[in-house]
Amino acid sequence: MKKVSILVPESSVMQAIADPQYLFTTANHFLLAAGKSPLFDVELVGAKREVKLNNGSYSIHTDRLLKEVKKTDLIFVPALFGDMTAAIQQNKSAIPWITEQYKKGAEVASLCVGAFLLASTGLLDGKKCSTHWGFQSEFREKFPEVTVVEGNIVTEEKRIYSSGGANSYWNLLLHLLEKYTNRETAILASKYFAIDLDRNSQAVFSMFKGQKGHNDADILKAQTYIEENVHEKITIDELAEKTSISRRTFERRFKQATNNSVLEYINRVKIETAKRSFETSRKNINEVMFDVGYADTKAFRTMFKKVTGLSPIEYRNKYNRMSVPQNS
Repeated sequence: MKKVSILVPESSVMQAIADPQYLFTTANHFLLAAGKSPLFDVELVGAKREVKLNNGSYSIHTDRLLKEVKKTDLIFVPALFGDMTAAIQQNKSAIPWITEQYKKGAEVASLCVGAFLLASTGLLDGKKCSTHWGFQSEFREKFPEVTVVEGNIVTEEKRIYSSGGANSYWNLLLHLLEKYTNRETAILASKYFAIDLDRNSQAVFSMFKGQKGHNDADILKAQTYIEENVHEKITIDELAEKTSISRRTFERRFKQATNNSVLEYINRVKIETAKRSFETSRKNINEVMFDVGYADTKAFRTMFKKVTGLSPIEYRNKYNRMSVPQNS
């Protein structure tokens, strides 16, 4: 049997512990119903016998302590909750155990912001990783050695897996279930749990947050100008002039402060504004396009789809209840 160890950290999201346990236990029932033997030995493991979550509102009893698990096949690191630095510190005793098990051949999968604890092991250094879109900037700051893959729901490299934000980790769970069993079992599970089996992007759910957690006043001034003049065609030279900085220095400082190039930032602000308009108004594509400073329909459609994963009309039809479905 495949031994599945679901880590129960302090300051973690209870659902991200229960869901993999539920899926792989249910998969055993599917296999039994098909006349096959159960494949997964699923256990909750932790540094303590009892872990309190949600400020003590809930308790989870672990099946085994970390020191009792000498070898496992698959480790799930669930999403953490609250301040990531504090959560990592609370769970530092799990770090050497995860590292040891990986060296012994175990596969390791982080769910959502469980990537913070996984990255703390050093196992992700030089590798690619997915995490919740809302935490990507903080993750990059804490772990510059790790390449965050924007938009991806599932990332896999050298026996290490990571998933995008919130419930998108279900796609990673189904991916691993298919790997260990077969396509038919994964499809059955996707229907049973009502999960879109092959969704591979969280871009459509992403909200651009503006990256303002820095202390560069000149760059903050430029960011504010971009946001207040989203309807204009803004140039890098214009922004550099307004901040009295040379273009080269401005571009370097902007990238350093926001983790985006100037053009990336301008386009993200424009597309975020367009998304809000598609969600709440009856404006057509051209009206929204002009509102955010685009004059070329093809360029607007291309950038919108690059950022969101959907065409403008697809996005509007999905998120605006007032909209009448149109051809994209």
